Amino acid sequence: MAHEWTAALLGGVELAAGLPGTLSNRDIECVFYGDLFRPAGRFLGDDLPFLAAEDVDDPLEVQLLLAWWEAAARSDPGVPPPDGRLLSARATARAALLALANSRFFAHVSERMLVWWLKQVTLYFTQSDVRAAIQRRFASVVRSDTRVVVAHSLGSVVAYEALCAHPDWAVTDFVTLGSPLGVPHVILHRLTPAPQRDHGLKGFWPGSVRRWVNVTDDGDIVALQPRLRDVFGDRVTDVGINNGIAAHDVQRYLTAPEVGAAVLAGLP
Repeated sequence: MAHEWTAALLGGVELAAGLPGTLSNRDIECVFYGDLFRPAGRFLGDDLPFLAAEDVDDPLEVQLLLAWWEAAARSDPGVPPPDGRLLSARATARAALLALANSRFFAHVSERMLVWWLKQVTLYFTQSDVRAAIQRRFASVVRSDTRVVVAHSLGSVVAYEALCAHPDWAVTDFVTLGSPLGVPHVILHRLTPAPQRDHGLKGFWPGSVRRWVNVTDDGDIVALQPRLRDVFGDRVTDVGINNGIAAHDVQRYLTAPEVGAAVLAGLP
């Protein structure tokens, strides 16, 4: 992952700079925490637990799944919208997964993987030991010369909370990609520090950051609130790009010159 993501980011920076060599892989540190979500080891198994709609039982998971369904229905004619009936959590999950199976966004995502994504969000926000371990993992790679943090998807939640917790860091630039930070109730209300009510719900500014560029594809339904400026203040710069059919793909984001330009802004 580090090899592929670093190469993609270097490509985006080169496109923005107009010449190669502006940044090298020696300048980039990747934070990996996926192992902290994996179940305990077992014989003759694989990485993912066997999951299906019947395993979507947490209210947070049902709420996020419904939000994805509604967003997919708005942007994709192949996805029927929710019919508004009150169903049990299990029935809602089954209906949502069936509908999303027809969406372009989740075309190559198995039901098992989709439920596992939901479980990762739940684990992060409800298991304090997992959340603390991920935060320690992130903090361990931030050095005195770290200036720019680039974070994708749930990683943007991890990075945001870490930056808020460490205002002493020298990080000046925060670049979020396909971020769900602004999603109310499911994400925003569960952040640490919690958002405050000030003419609406407003999130805290992340620590030492001077510039925050939030990049989103309009078709990225993970980023259900694409304008983070509306939630975290006018200092956020929201940028819309087009990743094609792979709207949430991290490498598509990283190769965008708009992302490269945001990274370059924070370099000496």
